Amino acid sequence: MKQTKLDLFSILSRQRCMHLMIGFALVYLLFMSFEIPLIFRSGAGMGSISGALPRPFMLQSEENLAEMDSPIRPQKEPFRVSQFSLPPSQSQLVVPEFEATVSGLVFAETGRSGSDRNLGFSELRKLARDAWEVGRKLWEETRSDSNAEMYKIDKTESCPHSIALTREEFLKRGKVMLLPCGLTLGSHITVVGKPYAAHKEFDPKISALREGEESVLVSQFMMELQGLKFVDGEDPPRILHFNPRLKGDWSGKPVIEQNTCYRMQWGTALRCDGWKSRADEETVDGLVKCEKWIRDDNNHTEESKTTWWLNRLIGRTKKVSLDWPYPFAEEKLFVLTLSAGLEGYHVNVDGRHVTSFPYRTGFVLEDATGLSLNGDLHIQSIIAASLPTSHPSFAPQRHLEMSNEWKAPPLSGGPVELFIGILSAGNHFAERMAVRKSWMQSRLIKSSKVVARFFVALNGRKEVNAELKKEAEFFGDLVIVPFMDSYDLVVLKTVAICEYGVRTVSAKYVMKCDDDTFVRVGSVIKEVKKVPSGKNLYVGNINYYHKPLREGKWAVTYEEWPEEDYPPYANGPGYVVSADIARFVVTEFEKQTLRLFKMEDVSMGMWVEQFNSTIPVEYLHDFKFCQFGCIEDYYTAHYQSPRQMICMWEKLKMGKPQCCNMR
Repeated sequence: MKQTKLDLFSILSRQRCMHLMIGFALVYLLFMSFEIPLIFRSGAGMGSISGALPRPFMLQSEENLAEMDSPIRPQKEPFRVSQFSLPPSQSQLVVPEFEATVSGLVFAETGRSGSDRNLGFSELRKLARDAWEVGRKLWEETRSDSNAEMYKIDKTESCPHSIALTREEFLKRGKVMLLPCGLTLGSHITVVGKPYAAHKEFDPKISALREGEESVLVSQFMMELQGLKFVDGEDPPRILHFNPRLKGDWSGKPVIEQNTCYRMQWGTALRCDGWKSRADEETVDGLVKCEKWIRDDNNHTEESKTTWWLNRLIGRTKKVSLDWPYPFAEEKLFVLTLSAGLEGYHVNVDGRHVTSFPYRTGFVLEDATGLSLNGDLHIQSIIAASLPTSHPSFAPQRHLEMSNEWKAPPLSGGPVELFIGILSAGNHFAERMAVRKSWMQSRLIKSSKVVARFFVALNGRKEVNAELKKEAEFFGDLVIVPFMDSYDLVVLKTVAICEYGVRTVSAKYVMKCDDDTFVRVGSVIKEVKKVPSGKNLYVGNINYYHKPLREGKWAVTYEEWPEEDYPPYANGPGYVVSADIARFVVTEFEKQTLRLFKMEDVSMGMWVEQFNSTIPVEYLHDFKFCQFGCIEDYYTAHYQSPRQMICMWEKLKMGKPQCCNMR
């Protein structure tokens, strides 16, 4: 009987345990039914084990990459180049909205001794320190002023209908007539002057010396329409360069040469040497580009040699054509009128048409804000008339199209294959807008697997900085490096590009280019992929055994660079380095052991050489990273105006990587 009671108790106990286990199982299953989908949603793309590294990102092709979707951060989340990576939640809490535009690069100056001069801690370091201090104050002023409207350009600036200067007034103004609001259709400028008598010239760059000659006689002058309201540190662009050479040059005969110069790059010269333009050559507003001033009894240019000999054989005399002489003569007064037509500029001397020069892509009439006269010329007076009476407005709204279509895609949480840092100047609004509307519309960039950002320093004009801040906040593609902009300190922007590339986007490769460089993004990646993954690389149009210039505008002193050759370096308009090299640059900069040099592309060559001394670097050279202009099937094309950028993008969309050489 006792055994029966025990068995019954045992059975009841087992049943109770079974019920409890079933209950726990039901609760567990109910819990997991809610938790498992959440885990799959939040853990997609992560490694299989907590704490494991994610799988390396493999880029197969441009097409495959463009089709891959990456997780997108909220549009309003600020981004910042910072010294230390913060989780998105923390950075969102501590970084104000306006700080999203500022580079995290910090210039630390601890007062190095003179023994560090060989590391570049002398004049350039001092210049950087001062520029950083001024920039800090400028940025504080810009961000503290919530009402940026006060910095808008004063559109009430005087726009006189005409301007007249005497010789004394012109010389007092540095041989430049300021045209505050540029030119407009129908504007004309009249110069009354007298060329000086020819003088001896010993410089072979001006006129070629013949064998046995020590000097030649030269009389020439230059009239230039210049864009004076452009970038500090650059020569003003020559919108029209008009250069009469009374004694000629290599030809030994009087000539007139006309040209343009955009971003310190000369275009193709139009040379008038006395022959009338061909009948099949395009005209400018119905006028020939070059009039005739050579007296040619036989007129070989207008009839064949066979006809000419036949006429001589039968005794037919040729009527001698009397043409105008060369329009300028030594010590003889002339009246020159430069007028702006529908298709180009026209030059008349003493009432007759001499030359016409078609407008070139990159300039508009209102850009011509100054007239310069130099050379062997005695100026009597200058009068500009029919000028625009309303201000064309420098305001960037003329160039910036504040449309969501041109906003940069936000940074993705996924890996970035290539980061492209674009060097730009504060008031290059038109250049940046052209880049946004052209190659930054690449599918690779839109997919967020390739990221592009502009890097600018602060401008001396408060209104420019205020507009920069608004531009950065709207488009989300502009990073301000907070120092006062200077040509000699462009190298600091390059360091900032490296810092952003390795710390903010963690890119596998970092590319530097200029805002007048057109980039074929897919072709650049394919070129980079020629180097096996895992190797450090330096890709571009690489110069070997280049020697520093010791005199002239780009002169480098022996103190700045004592050696006879530079290390191998890629030309600045477009080159790529691997992430390890970019990280090395930033680390050395923060330790204040990075050598700074005023030419940023040479600087990168120095840094890569230093890195290469301990870790091997693969150098990859290709001329398709164009240093000057554009070639067919380019990877990058330099000195491209905003209009050329748009033209090249239209061609590239049709599968034609072709140039638009129409400056």
